[in-house]
Amino acid sequence: MQEKPSQFTRTIAGFVAATDSADIPQAAYEHAKVAFMDWFAVTMAGKDDPLVKKLMRYAELMGGNDQATILGYGIKKTVSQAALINGSASHALDYDDTLRNFLGHPSVTLFPGLVALAEWQEKSGSDLLSAYLIGLKVGATVGAAAGLEHYKAGWHATSTIGYLASAGGCARLLGLDEQQTVHCLGIAGTQASGLKRVFGSMCKPFHAGRCSQGGVMAALLAREGFTSAEDILEGANGFFHVLKGSGNEKALASLGKSWEAENLAQKYHASCHATHSAIEAALEIVQKERIEPGQIECLKIRCSQVSLDAAGKLSPTTGLEAKFSIPYCVSNAILRGTTGMQAFTEEKVNDPAIREFMNRITVSVDESMEALEAKVTLHTDNGNVYSGFSDILEQIPDLETKKAKITDKYTDLCGPVLGDAKTKDLAETILSMEDLANVREFTEQISC
Repeated sequence: MQEKPSQFTRTIAGFVAATDSADIPQAAYEHAKVAFMDWFAVTMAGKDDPLVKKLMRYAELMGGNDQATILGYGIKKTVSQAALINGSASHALDYDDTLRNFLGHPSVTLFPGLVALAEWQEKSGSDLLSAYLIGLKVGATVGAAAGLEHYKAGWHATSTIGYLASAGGCARLLGLDEQQTVHCLGIAGTQASGLKRVFGSMCKPFHAGRCSQGGVMAALLAREGFTSAEDILEGANGFFHVLKGSGNEKALASLGKSWEAENLAQKYHASCHATHSAIEAALEIVQKERIEPGQIECLKIRCSQVSLDAAGKLSPTTGLEAKFSIPYCVSNAILRGTTGMQAFTEEKVNDPAIREFMNRITVSVDESMEALEAKVTLHTDNGNVYSGFSDILEQIPDLETKKAKITDKYTDLCGPVLGDAKTKDLAETILSMEDLANVREFTEQISC
């Protein structure tokens, strides 16, 4: 008997088109609002990054209709340009969230395109949140099916999977039917790209902007009847075949049953998430045992190959490179105790005290470790040895704790950019996003 052909792409498209927003649990919406607050905060903090300035000049050169707001600038560009610029800004500092099943950073691939599209098409805050949650689930499902094989092959999953997540969310926001969504996923899937080789350069945040932009384009073209392959994920020479990944259909079983938003791991250090478990494990030892930096003879860090590939820069010279350096991030955390944006300047990265301490750190791969796990073994000058372990993707706080921590991060990042009064007012709007009749009210509130 001939095996029934896979329907992976169509099953996802059916989920996108048919899901009733009322069936999504209220808790998922609450997590989505926290995710939005975190995303908006890192976008405001990253808006003046040099790469954003270059993209702004590129948009000026290209011209086009004034459709959607460049956040933090009070000007409008095309929806496509807004998605690109806002998406790149939100990943510029590498301070945004991570999801294990997504194999990367989901919110920077989803919110930029959705906000631009929602502003232009005058969609409600509730529409925006439900589209985000559906797009998030699309990305998580594809990521779970692809598995680490995809990421280990050298693909930047935030970008590759982000195209499909963005397309799924934008298809939902525009109300595409199942067949249109099949083509939307196909249009996005054939664009999917992004290489880890560019980590530490402007191209990594550019990936987030491009897949946000690509999702918008895919949804708008599909709405016009633009066609693509109907099995872009599972087909021969499709996503799973070419970009590596098992294509395990078991991942489809959770569609409509779980929503992933509660599993989002927000960042509290302004560096690659692959540095965070090592930072946390090292700090826990130092604080618990009351060890001074001068007493530390050496630190041995063991992590997965995935973490080392992402954050294995052993001798960074710039702030951007340092975000992808486990030795620098751990040294900085121990010596300075401050791991926010201010830790990643060229001056601080090249501080002689930091460089000397980095020489005490070795990083190696432990084949038994997965994803972002890390084990730290600390040797002191009097012969004592201490060990610690952390997996930040599993150590996610409950909703209320997360909301409090993200509100503090939001205030810290937005206050200097927007002023205290506007920062407070926008926080209230974000935390009641479902009451917004038109997302344009939010973008206008930023600009006024």
